[in-house]
Amino acid sequence: MNTRPHPYQHIPDAEQAIEKIQNHLQQDKRRLIALAGGPGSGKSTFANYLAEHFNAQRPSQVVCLSMDGFHLPKQTLRNLPNADEAFTRRGAAWTFDHHKFSQYVAKIAEAYQTQDCQWPGFDHALGDPIDNHLSVPQQTKVILIEGLYLFLPEVDWQKASDYYHERWFLDIPLPTAIERLALRHQTVWGLSYQQAMSRIQQNDALNAEQVAQTKEYADWLIQL
Repeated sequence: MNTRPHPYQHIPDAEQAIEKIQNHLQQDKRRLIALAGGPGSGKSTFANYLAEHFNAQRPSQVVCLSMDGFHLPKQTLRNLPNADEAFTRRGAAWTFDHHKFSQYVAKIAEAYQTQDCQWPGFDHALGDPIDNHLSVPQQTKVILIEGLYLFLPEVDWQKASDYYHERWFLDIPLPTAIERLALRHQTVWGLSYQQAMSRIQQNDALNAEQVAQTKEYADWLIQL
C-alpha cells in the first residue's frame, strides 16, 4: 500500500479547493466549477486529484470533465481550407468545437436529478475525440470542467461560462509549464529537448499567451 502523501497535500490552495467543494456538496443542487489554465499548468492532474479525494469516500460525488473531447476531428481539419495550419496549430481555440461544448455544458448544468448525461472523451492513440465516452450521473452534485479556453470572451465560450458557479484559474509560472510540456513531448513523442521546445514555440506558447489573458475573468487564482 502506497502511504506517501500526495504532492498537493498541505498546500493551502489545494486545501481551500477541497473546502469549497465540500461546501457545495452540502447543498441540494448541482454546481459547475470551471478550472482553466495554460498548457502544462497541471489542470487535469489537479482536477482528478480533487475528484478522487471525494469519490474515495462516496463514488460520483464529484465528476471531472475535460475539454479535450471537443477537439475537431482530424477529418474535419483536413477539410478546412487552411488544413496544414490547422494541424500545426491543433490545440488552439479555433480547432475546438466551441458550439458543441457550450451545448453540452448547458445540458449538464440543467440535468441534476433528472437524467444522466454523456460527455465526449479523447483517444490520444488515435488523436481523435470519442462521442459519449463518459457518463455523468444525475445525482452528481459537483462537476469540475477543466480546459484551456473556458474563460474566452467569444460568444460560444461565453455561453458555457454563464453556467459556471465558480471560475478557478491555475496560475503557474510560464517557465515551469514550458518545462513540463517539454518533458511531456519528449516522453510521448520521443522528441529531443530541442525538438520539443521548437514544437512548443510554434503552438503551445501561443496558446499559453492567449489563455493568460483570460485569467482576469477568474474568481480565484490558484497557486500550487
